[in-house]
Amino acid sequence: MYPDRQQNLEHVSTLNNGSISGVPVHFELVDPRQARPKQRALFFALLGDIHSWSGEPTDWLKEYFYTRYTIKTAGEEISLANDTDNTVSDATKLIEDVIDFIFEFNVPVNEAYPLLPKDENYFQYECIKHRQCLVCGRHGDIHHVEGIYGNTVGMGGNRNHVDHSKRVLACLCRKHHEICHKYGTNKFCATFGFTHLGIKVDAETLKRIGVQGHYEEQ
Repeated sequence: MYPDRQQNLEHVSTLNNGSISGVPVHFELVDPRQARPKQRALFFALLGDIHSWSGEPTDWLKEYFYTRYTIKTAGEEISLANDTDNTVSDATKLIEDVIDFIFEFNVPVNEAYPLLPKDENYFQYECIKHRQCLVCGRHGDIHHVEGIYGNTVGMGGNRNHVDHSKRVLACLCRKHHEICHKYGTNKFCATFGFTHLGIKVDAETLKRIGVQGHYEEQ
């Protein structure tokens, strides 16, 4: 993949002691479409749940997260108004910050839960990290998706002897784990609004969030 604009190599060299070799590059894939009404609905539903938890007015919370966005993006502004110039990618960054806040402070989510982006890896990762069920938000355990459909890990196998980074992982409470057993992947995803179930997480991240296992040296 190549950038759509020629890079200013002279400027790059001034940042790297006169050399253009060995400079780390970060590419970001941007969805340039206008921020979607569904994103706006999710954002304000999340603010509604934070309001119910904290008592802070929704308008104040909106400005709070807009300001956080500006700080985190080094001065860029955000709006989810109908005539916004912000993109789907911009709105995604904003919503992910609100989701981070909700997980960090254990905010009860009721109104917004059906709207959360269950088809996105980021949300599934946050559920794994915070041990919250993908479906209902209650405390959950981390399961191997393959194990839900016939693998013996978690059904007598020793999870501490497994390299979890090699498996597809999902966090489900006991109730929804049993439903997943009963329904199978396709029906489970269709019933609860997932486009896929489970993600792969690298070994270093799994260690950092406390998922014990036998990890191969990278």
